[in-house]
Amino acid sequence: MNCRTLTVLAAAGFVTLVTGAAAQLATPAAPAAPAPAAQGAPAARPRLIAPIRGVAQIGYTRPSVKRGKVDGKDFIVTTMQIKNMASGPIAGFKVDDFWYDKGGNPLPSDSYRHPRPLMPGEVITVTLETPADPRMNRNQWQFSHANGEIKPTLVPKL
Repeated sequence: MNCRTLTVLAAAGFVTLVTGAAAQLATPAAPAAPAPAAQGAPAARPRLIAPIRGVAQIGYTRPSVKRGKVDGKDFIVTTMQIKNMASGPIAGFKVDDFWYDKGGNPLPSDSYRHPRPLMPGEVITVTLETPADPRMNRNQWQFSHANGEIKPTLVPKL
């Protein structure tokens, strides 16, 4: 019985000694200096806005489709402007450019995904670079987002 008691007391003493030494090594953090009055009030944290769920409305300009070279290779470069006409941000906005030959067979395509939510009223420029193929005849654009569908409207100017 004395052996068990002695072991428990030794362990408790060791824990007390280690925690006391660790507390002495830790230095207290210096208080933060108050902001000078000349700088004004600190900036408020940005508020998170819930993204649109379901059908979202966008406006887009007529796409400009041109042949060009990118890194020495032939590409079809499509450029268009897109504006969020919905009441909230569109999360995971994506544009797909599908190309087909005369028989309706799919050819190589390209897609664009916006890296952050598209805010209401925000206008972005989307550039799609599809490898050129002599069989290309027609194309189609598809708009989508993470939480539903997109209702696109062709507008003359943004």
